[in-house]
Amino acid sequence: MRLDSEMDHKAVFRALDKVCEDNISVLCGPSESPYGTVTKRLVACMRKIQQHGRALEPVVAGFTAVYHHYDFDSQTPGNGYRTLVKVLLSCLLHIIHKGRYIASNCRGAFFRAEHNASEMEAYCSALCQLRALLYLAQRLIHDNDHGQLYTQQDADLSDRFVQEYSSMHKACFYGRCLGFQFSPGLRPFLQTIVISMVSYGETYGRQQSGIGTAALSLLTSGKYVIDPELRGAEFERITQNLDLRFWKSFWNVTESDILSGFTRITSNPVQVNLTLTLPPDSLRLPLASDPRLLTTISPPVAHWGPGPVHMRLISYDLREGQDSEELLRFSQSDVAPISPPRLPWLQRKPPSPWLLVHFHGGGFVAQTSRSHENYLRNWSKELSVPVLSVDYSLSPEAPFPRALEECFYAYCWALNNCRLLGSTAERVCLAGDSAGGNLCITVSMRALTAGIRVPDGIMAAYPATLLTTDASPSRLLTLIDPLLPLGVLAKCLNAYAGSDFQTVQPAERTGSLSALGRDTALLLSDLTQGASNWIQSFLDPARTSPSPSHCRASAPAASSSSADILHYPDGFQPLRSECHAYVLPTSCPVIRNPFVSPVLAPPSLLKGLPPVHLVASALDALLDDSVMFARKLRATGQAVTLTVVDDLPHGFLSLTQICKETQFASSICVARIRQIFQPQEGAVGTPSAPPET
Repeated sequence: MRLDSEMDHKAVFRALDKVCEDNISVLCGPSESPYGTVTKRLVACMRKIQQHGRALEPVVAGFTAVYHHYDFDSQTPGNGYRTLVKVLLSCLLHIIHKGRYIASNCRGAFFRAEHNASEMEAYCSALCQLRALLYLAQRLIHDNDHGQLYTQQDADLSDRFVQEYSSMHKACFYGRCLGFQFSPGLRPFLQTIVISMVSYGETYGRQQSGIGTAALSLLTSGKYVIDPELRGAEFERITQNLDLRFWKSFWNVTESDILSGFTRITSNPVQVNLTLTLPPDSLRLPLASDPRLLTTISPPVAHWGPGPVHMRLISYDLREGQDSEELLRFSQSDVAPISPPRLPWLQRKPPSPWLLVHFHGGGFVAQTSRSHENYLRNWSKELSVPVLSVDYSLSPEAPFPRALEECFYAYCWALNNCRLLGSTAERVCLAGDSAGGNLCITVSMRALTAGIRVPDGIMAAYPATLLTTDASPSRLLTLIDPLLPLGVLAKCLNAYAGSDFQTVQPAERTGSLSALGRDTALLLSDLTQGASNWIQSFLDPARTSPSPSHCRASAPAASSSSADILHYPDGFQPLRSECHAYVLPTSCPVIRNPFVSPVLAPPSLLKGLPPVHLVASALDALLDDSVMFARKLRATGQAVTLTVVDDLPHGFLSLTQICKETQFASSICVARIRQIFQPQEGAVGTPSAPPET
């Protein structure tokens, strides 16, 4: 069910009110219902929904009258206020659809009363929380300057929003209502992710390998499949007070040879896939203003001194230089690249005039180029370009500015050694997603300040441009987003800022074959234990279910002083969680460094940037980051485009193979990169939208 962004909200509220009246009339009719207390639950639920709907209609009307003032331009409708209204209407449409079914079938012999009552109660809880979010968004409109999406001056207000998030109930969004706002093709995937995470959380911390933990989790996940309420409560517990090591461990499961092997099977085969390690040697590059003069670029030194930089070279075609001895001296791959001496019929292609330098996402704390290979392989084929993806050091072990230093050094090395990469580098594009999008922008700013060549363009997908917990309408979505809850976002931002810094140099990278052997050895014992736990979870579910009292005791109590309370109109109060979160606001001064939060950069640091193409999602909690940064670039006279895709979550590039909507979004990114490589041809390169479902 897709929503027209300009749909008539009045018609939706009329339909909602009618459905509520119809259900109350049918369920309270003259004939006695066969379902007893379940009928009473449904009637009470429909009355609550009707009350919420009548209170929300004027609120939504107020937003629709003004939210166009916060768009990037009239051709690009998209901002957090629009998104909140769209999410609310999506929830109402689900309720209307379910309510019509109940009214038509509640007297039928095969009507599942308990199931339908639980579904409606879950959506009623979700509607209650969404009502709270819209009230909070009203407060933002009132307190912010006209057209501004962020609260940057009122730190107390942002802190109170964090306090409110910490105490609000969220489990309803991770159970029966999981992913209702996203494209239908993504909902099974999101359910798999949430079930995997809560199962992984059960076994995390035991003495076993990452892939072994994942395998054991599969065997203990049955109860979360059949019990959505348990799944939602456990997911809320995990994300309320997140252990950053757990988050890193869970997402790094995708780095294992077994799982990444499946990705490679389903993506385009490539002739070149080399991991490279650059020694920490100084580089000499020509100045952009006078190529006859050279400047020295030092290797990364932050936190533990000079160290190597790791990268991955991906190329669909084998090109001149990519199998040279000079390049292979930098390679530590387990498998040597395919080359004409080994396969005489394979012909080297001439160097490409283009080069794509990529920085991966992962919140600055997780993942590597391996996790992003699926779409990088496709890009290399579609664009006929070699791709150099940088495996920068991750936080909290390597906070700012280590990752920026490594990415900048890799960019400079690529300019000097493009012939080894199969390119003449006549045009160079930086591309990245999320944290990688931030690094694309800040690396270009570093190139400007160093006086060297800047890239010819930037393609940043859903970039993080403000690394604070400052309130914005789209960031209110962190209450309901299964992929980017505020607890996760705040942990990642604080880790990159150095709040949790530990002076530990990253361990030496080991070969994938040895890692696979170690994991396989541990996997057999893990499977045995997992099978036992899986059986036990069905025989005694209470043994593995989190108890509310334990949940309450596991987190520091949220402040309840009157100064911290946000007052709601008409005596309304959102549902509260039994387990309060502890979210540390981003207060470290480095967060407001323009090389950390480029949206805060002065115009002098932005003037001279290459054309920037931003691709964001309307349902992403970081949508306002893209909108505000695009508006700032335009105000400084810089070339910038913003594309907002519908119905997709943060991180959609990694989900390219899941459904046609993510494929379409990836094709937009490819079109923007092609526009950088072929500027005279790229003005009309936006793909057609996929058919609606």
